[in-house]
Amino acid sequence: MTDRSSGSARPTPWPVPLPQLRLDALLEELQSRLDAARTVQSRMYSLLEAVLGVGRKLELSEVLRHIVQAAAALTNAEYGALGTVGQGAYLSDFLPVGMTDELIERIGPLPEGHGILGELIRHPEPLRLADLTRHPASHGFPEHHPAMHTFLGVPIRIGEEVFGNLYLTEKRGGALFDADDEAIVATLAVAAGVAIDNARLYNESLRREQRLEALGDVTRSLLSGADVGEVLGLIARRSLEVAQADSAAVLLPCDADGLAVEVASGDGADSMAAAVIPSRGSLTGLAAATGRPVVTRDVRTDPRAYAMPDFGQECGPVVAVPLMVGEGASGALRLSRSAGRPPFDDSEVELVSGFAGQAALALELGRHRREAEQVALLHDRDRIARDLHDLAIQRLFATGMTLQSAGRLIDRPEAADRVGRAVDDLDETIKIIRSTIFALRAEGEPAMRRSLRRRVAEVITAAAEPLGCPPSLKMAGRIDTDIPAAAGEHVLAVLAEALSNVARHADARHVDVTLGVADEVVLEVVDDGIGIGGSAPGSGLGNIRQRAELLGGKADVQDRGATGTHGTRVVWRIPLRPV
Repeated sequence: MTDRSSGSARPTPWPVPLPQLRLDALLEELQSRLDAARTVQSRMYSLLEAVLGVGRKLELSEVLRHIVQAAAALTNAEYGALGTVGQGAYLSDFLPVGMTDELIERIGPLPEGHGILGELIRHPEPLRLADLTRHPASHGFPEHHPAMHTFLGVPIRIGEEVFGNLYLTEKRGGALFDADDEAIVATLAVAAGVAIDNARLYNESLRREQRLEALGDVTRSLLSGADVGEVLGLIARRSLEVAQADSAAVLLPCDADGLAVEVASGDGADSMAAAVIPSRGSLTGLAAATGRPVVTRDVRTDPRAYAMPDFGQECGPVVAVPLMVGEGASGALRLSRSAGRPPFDDSEVELVSGFAGQAALALELGRHRREAEQVALLHDRDRIARDLHDLAIQRLFATGMTLQSAGRLIDRPEAADRVGRAVDDLDETIKIIRSTIFALRAEGEPAMRRSLRRRVAEVITAAAEPLGCPPSLKMAGRIDTDIPAAAGEHVLAVLAEALSNVARHADARHVDVTLGVADEVVLEVVDDGIGIGGSAPGSGLGNIRQRAELLGGKADVQDRGATGTHGTRVVWRIPLRPV
């Protein structure tokens, strides 16, 4: 190169100085960005692997644990937890990771959704905190709980439903949870929602299959004609298994104020046997009274269950479902879990209701079976009574008439006396057979379920011994259908009182009882005794009159001596529909 201005050539210095490009700084920045990209790539791979891992699980408990472990690993958090939101603003289940079982036990009861954990329940949006202890909602930590400061919480949604929340604390290295952590956990929460929904559907299908299998066993037992107690025991055992409860019991009414344990299964079954639970102040009594399922998260703190006896187990969650028979409930199916276990959810309540329906069906079938057996027995008794009346009594009566006719032709007094005594014996035999007929037609049913006709016949039969002879009985009209139950009780009481008066005071040899119903109910008791004469009426006759007046009727007591005959006539009448 030359210098043209001077016409002479000068050499250019070499090397020429390069501009300051800060190559080292640029390379360092490039390396940093590459490292950051590799980190992001690694976290994305980890996130993808976590999503795929969550999707592979089908058991809900395994899915939940894998989710919280993956979230803690992706954010480098020391502690993590997944809280399931129950019915209401509380956590129905809480799954922690990062703490040993011994530490969890020392800390005590798991969180229920207060403080910071409840903040996400009340406001289901991501929450990042540099120091959770300074948040206004913080309630502090229980004894033995490790110190925690940095916090990241993200809700898990299944569609529009908030299933639960992911909680992460104490990012390792003293760092804070950043926006990338929040984005990663939010992405994992979306995938977790899908995985949880799949796991729930899978568990529901398994439970539905178990339920159908169990209900099939119960149905086969019902159709095979098994004893009601055996069927109820099967229902208690299978509902215990399918609902994953710790104890189950079927309770039936034993009186107006109590429910008795008919069958029990699981923990405390021996102590529950034949136990009586008050209808008032117990969950089973409330379910039976209202006809609706009753659920509690913790029976120990539920005021509705204060009268519940201790069955030797510390119960927590309890569900009681009524046994619906017709329009009302005839008892309840009660399932319980040990304290600390999750409460019964809606699907489990519906499941238990299915078993309660089967139990109610078993009770109804058992009742119909007993009634059919009772009807068959009564038909058999009626047949025997009819044969005795139509065959035996008629033959004896004909034999007696023949002997009476023959007695008039006998000349020797001794022989005539013997024939007369034989005729008297036949009359006595006929009376005994008639009493037997009444007994056959009156026995075989519980007292409160027998018809009024049968119960009247019972009173007549019971009075035969103190009277010295069985009273005759005539009944007319639709006694069982037209006389109200309350009026029927008064009829029985008046009849018993009248016959008792005859036995104590009348010295009668024969008593006739007539009960009829048309426009009014009329009970008539007539004896051939000494009559009342001038004696003052006693308290028994006063009670008879009072019962008639109470129902808008009246009672007449007549001394038959005024008509030239002997004895007393009591006529008790009330309107068919008492005023």
